[in-house]
Amino acid sequence: FHGAVCVALGWACWKLYLGRPATDEFRCLGMGALGVALRRTRPNEALTVHKAELALTRRVFGSAQAVLISQSNIANCLTTLGRDDEALVLWREIYARQVATRGASHEVAIQTGSNLAHSLIKLGHWDEATTLLRDQ
Repeated sequence: FHGAVCVALGWACWKLYLGRPATDEFRCLGMGALGVALRRTRPNEALTVHKAELALTRRVFGSAQAVLISQSNIANCLTTLGRDDEALVLWREIYARQVATRGASHEVAIQTGSNLAHSLIKLGHWDEATTLLRDQ
């Protein structure tokens, strides 16, 4: 779904699970769905939602992979907002942790490496991006 329909579905998902306890996994997933839905049309609001999602994930769930997913959502929002320097710092951290926990050849680590390379290219770090992509 796209545009207004995607945002409406994101809000519906969030509202559906809002009444559940803060420790409920589906409530956190609903918050993430809302943030993803808002990213294209209202990225500042999406960033706020994803920051809240990250705080909740850290406080309640503590799963390293769930934290990395929330951080990836934040990095994507920062990129959408043109805050590429901040996004690059976050992508570096996420990539390093994915490689450390999953290994460099894991699909998620490769995808994260691609996102990191995209940030590097946007900021003109051609040599580093080339090395990163070659090593994958």
